[in-house]
Amino acid sequence: MINHLQDTVTLHNGVKMPGLGLGVFKVEEGPELIQAVKAAVKHGYRSIDTAAVYQNEGSVGEAIAELFKESTVAREDLFVTSKVWNADLGYESTLAAYETSLNKLGLDYLDLYLIHWPVKGKYKDAWRALETLYRDGRVKAIGVSNFQVHHLEDLMKDAEIKPMINQVEFHPRLTQKEVRTFCKEHGIQMEAWSPLMQGELLNNEVLKGIAEKHGKSVAQIILRWDVQHGVVTIPKSTKEQRIIENAALFDFELTEDEMNQIDGLNEDRRVGPDPDNFDF
Repeated sequence: MINHLQDTVTLHNGVKMPGLGLGVFKVEEGPELIQAVKAAVKHGYRSIDTAAVYQNEGSVGEAIAELFKESTVAREDLFVTSKVWNADLGYESTLAAYETSLNKLGLDYLDLYLIHWPVKGKYKDAWRALETLYRDGRVKAIGVSNFQVHHLEDLMKDAEIKPMINQVEFHPRLTQKEVRTFCKEHGIQMEAWSPLMQGELLNNEVLKGIAEKHGKSVAQIILRWDVQHGVVTIPKSTKEQRIIENAALFDFELTEDEMNQIDGLNEDRRVGPDPDNFDF
């Protein structure tokens, strides 16, 4: 379990990935995003998660370039993730999409590259492209996003390299127990997107009660729950104070009873699309 903002989990290929990062989903290109990334790094974050479809890789890249210029961090200090979008799934098209993302980010390599959604009939060719990028040393780690157990089983039947990460929607209303168990059994690190359920859980009475007991916010309780489950988490915020608050998770611990109470909130309810019924 991570005990500090810069603590890492070790992926099955030996690469170390920060257990907590900054997500930038739904944040538009521009000064707000640039300042958010810079603030996060200034306050100790080292992991930044973006995607081609977010259409904000340019601003993430601009922020990183400014951080390098100011000598705030070196490239090897950062862990940068992006994802290939559904329209680009295919062997050659995924390789091309990777180059496009790299150019927008202004980087020579990515730390992690993911297949964004399990589009039937397309993700295996895309995975072969990720394997090529990985073997060629163009990316440090490769993985998938939104894959359910049957998708992982299908992919791994033909894969030469097992995914290092599965990034899925994960929060107290969607605890993904089956996926978590499968990933743990196969050495695939699970990562949470939308850990705060896009704000829907902030008034939950069970969570508010636990938060009051610890003198913490509901968001901090949920993120601590992620950490104690061994799940990498990437909360999104553009506000500096919230970015700082989201990382203040390491001076308290949830009891087993509290973890069970939070687990008990599960309703298998999503705020994002269902990977099995998504109109890709």
